[in-house]
Amino acid sequence: MTHTDIQTVGFIGLGDQGLPMAQAIAQAGFVLHVWARRPSSLEALGDTAYISQSSVEALARQCDVICLCVRSDKDIFELLGKGLLAQIRPGTVVINHGTGTPANALKLAQLCQSAGALTLDVPVSGGRIAAQARTLTALAGGNENTFMRCKPVLESFSRDIHYMGPTGAGQYAKLFNNALLVQNFASIARTLELAVLCGLNPRRTLEGLKSGSAFSNAMSYLNTMITPANVAHHVAVLGEDMALFADAMGATGQPWQAVYEQGIAGIRALPQLIAALNAEEEKHE
Repeated sequence: MTHTDIQTVGFIGLGDQGLPMAQAIAQAGFVLHVWARRPSSLEALGDTAYISQSSVEALARQCDVICLCVRSDKDIFELLGKGLLAQIRPGTVVINHGTGTPANALKLAQLCQSAGALTLDVPVSGGRIAAQARTLTALAGGNENTFMRCKPVLESFSRDIHYMGPTGAGQYAKLFNNALLVQNFASIARTLELAVLCGLNPRRTLEGLKSGSAFSNAMSYLNTMITPANVAHHVAVLGEDMALFADAMGATGQPWQAVYEQGIAGIRALPQLIAALNAEEEKHE
């Protein structure tokens, strides 16, 4: 483990991605403190070494770093109001691993600063599979010295860690990542539609293109991370991501509509794309 003065790390948000992140932190040698709304969430930690805290306030009093991996910025601010902000120790670093807006990253920083605490916005990319493999990509925004201090924590679950700039820069980078991902889905869908019109099998075409220079992570997610069983869920989540993108970009005054429209087209194309790939699999088995 890289040298750091951080010893105790609090974690809130033991979901699909957060659970393996918390386990990685403990396995890296940090003392892990956790709080969860539901006791069943703690059971999923299994034999991971951790200290359960009965309240958000109790966790805040114990930790050098507090990692938040919750669904939305709204959830972040609710946790602050539940006692996290009131009980946090001066010098503690609050790390937001969720996807949100740069404006809310600044708001979080201001609120924490009022209590003597520091913040980083460090959304991660890769999903549960990458979290389990400790190969997430972390995109960090905030004070660079604070980032360097916390880097050993991020290294426990990340393969690639990028310092993007001041507060909010991590959230900008994650929003651009998500926008580019769904634009790639649109391009894949249009290309495979053309391949079918030319008489090609879409599944075989996709597999062939994965081995060529056109490869992208968007291709690799089809029928692996995104399947017929969960495509509706991914469509909903990606739609939320693009709503955040529109919110953030609308505040900049920059031209963003073309990227947004291409992204929405990619999200809408996903169910039909997954269905076509699986229909061809059934037909040729």
